[in-house]
Amino acid sequence: MGKSFLLGSCFLFLMAIIPNYSFISPETPTKDVNWMTWEEAVALNEKNPKKIFIDVYTDWCGWCKRLEKSTFQHPEVADYLNKNFHPVKLDAEMTRDVKFKDHTFKYIPSGRRGVHELAAALLDNRMSYPSCVAMDEDINRITIIPGYREYEDMLDILTYINLEKYKEMTFKEFIDKKK
Repeated sequence: MGKSFLLGSCFLFLMAIIPNYSFISPETPTKDVNWMTWEEAVALNEKNPKKIFIDVYTDWCGWCKRLEKSTFQHPEVADYLNKNFHPVKLDAEMTRDVKFKDHTFKYIPSGRRGVHELAAALLDNRMSYPSCVAMDEDINRITIIPGYREYEDMLDILTYINLEKYKEMTFKEFIDKKK
């Protein structure tokens, strides 16, 4: 085995790996939402104010899992959330305390399953999963988004919220105007 075999092997190896890296750029949409905790989003919001998008879910909810695997894994949705919001994953049944604005939100056990007070407060005690909540930069709730959404619908909702169209028109008007 001479130099030509070694050079040929190196060339083939490089040709095999280069395509995997050649099209990656900072502008390439990601497939992963950079989820954070409520506390991380609130702290980051103090330094870099953005709207906060909260996915309120439970571990046993099939539609929550589908929302995560399809809608939130869609590159356009993940990219839009990462660029324009502080995205939060909030387990509605988590047991750890959460401190916010001089209040400690706790887990309230009830039967086989309980609920976390923060999730209940965000959803106005309408515990339906999945549900998402949009908050403004001052951490005031804009809206509750109940149920599963396909990625196209979620992109429309995120755009409507991010562009603050909710201040001037209904979501239906926004969609009708888009057509």
